[in-house]
Amino acid sequence: MNLSMKKHSKHKSSENDAYEIADSRVGDTNYRPGRTSGGWSIIDIAELGMMTALLEAGKHALDFLPNVELVTLLLIIFTLHFGLRTIAATFAFTAIETAFFGFQTWVIMYLYMWPALVLIVWLNRRKTSVWFFSILSGLYGLFFGAFCSIPYLFIGGINMAFTWWVAGIPYDIIHCIANFTLCLALFRPLNHAMNYILKITSR
Repeated sequence: MNLSMKKHSKHKSSENDAYEIADSRVGDTNYRPGRTSGGWSIIDIAELGMMTALLEAGKHALDFLPNVELVTLLLIIFTLHFGLRTIAATFAFTAIETAFFGFQTWVIMYLYMWPALVLIVWLNRRKTSVWFFSILSGLYGLFFGAFCSIPYLFIGGINMAFTWWVAGIPYDIIHCIANFTLCLALFRPLNHAMNYILKITSR
């Protein structure tokens, strides 16, 4: 699937292979200073704003390259540190994108594709291999178009969905390679940066 089409129409267990979460509270969505029972604290809201801003910046920084994006990698990093509350950031991100480009079919896709990624990462949050998340990121890009074809099952039936998916396979291959490469290269430095930010903010 060509992600740019919407504008137009559409710790340390191993030095080389592991990441660490610097604070044992990171990723514990039950710990938030100032949180009332079942509510959102000021820190939660600030984190939501930070995640949404970084998702937007990462998305538009690479807009000139078809199907090369940082959103997948950022959501992986955010989920490992902030847990399922990252889902709220995916909805905020989708809302802002919709405000920019208008409501089209891709909005429906975003509403389930990005939260699904967060859920998959959260279920594998105990994994420590950079290679694992790089492969996951690549596979997510490869099958992005297939899963995004789901709305077309209801719009035009299985033939329309299948045709739409097949037409976008070359873009999915680019998406796969780009996701894998970006995650392999940037996962560790971004994770360390997040650890540092959380340390200095005494979270």
